[in-house]
Amino acid sequence: MGARKKIAADKRKEDKKQQYFAVLRNCPTSPRKMRLVADSIRGMEVNKALDVLKFSSKEASRGVEKLLLSAIANWQAKNEGARLEESDLFVKKIMVDSGRILKRLRPAPQGRAHRIRKRSNHVTIYVDRKENVVEETLNQ
Repeated sequence: MGARKKIAADKRKEDKKQQYFAVLRNCPTSPRKMRLVADSIRGMEVNKALDVLKFSSKEASRGVEKLLLSAIANWQAKNEGARLEESDLFVKKIMVDSGRILKRLRPAPQGRAHRIRKRSNHVTIYVDRKENVVEETLNQ
């Protein structure tokens, strides 16, 4: 590895230590349905987002609620002295990507077969404090 690549890799590694996130992989829900839930909490404060997810009637909201709790736990692990109530955490970024697709066949009339695609998705949630976002925008 060259010197420039090593410096860039070290910088990315240090930047990742300052981010607080959680990842859910291969969730057996279609990405389209999961994006409806993700869009409902994007940019919200963490406590409000948890309330929205808890009382949502969508099945996908259960997985996102657990994932958000995991992201909060990751934030607490990296900031041991800080209190959650005083920190003003919010959902900085939430991404829903397509996962693997299981392909199945269903019988159709006249000896044909139709393909059934069972979709899955990957969800990534980033949480951050309001003060960190203000400092980053001022530095740029």
